[in-house]
Amino acid sequence: MNVRYNSLFKLLIDKGLKKTEFAKEVGISANTLAKLSNNEYVSMDVLVRICNYFGCTINEILEVIQVDDEE
Repeated sequence: MNVRYNSLFKLLIDKGLKKTEFAKEVGISANTLAKLSNNEYVSMDVLVRICNYFGCTINEILEVIQVDDEE
């Protein structure tokens, strides 16, 4: 399975926030921001902090994508 954070970045655009500004306000590192940008896994702690910052649920900031293993 893979994750996509497109919803998170759309939310940033809707709120008029730059990625670096958002990272600073939420308290996440540049490395973690890069992982989010590359749709890589991040810790649950980071996801919870993001949800608390926006007052949203986890399904509003990420999408889990099913990938077939038959390739």
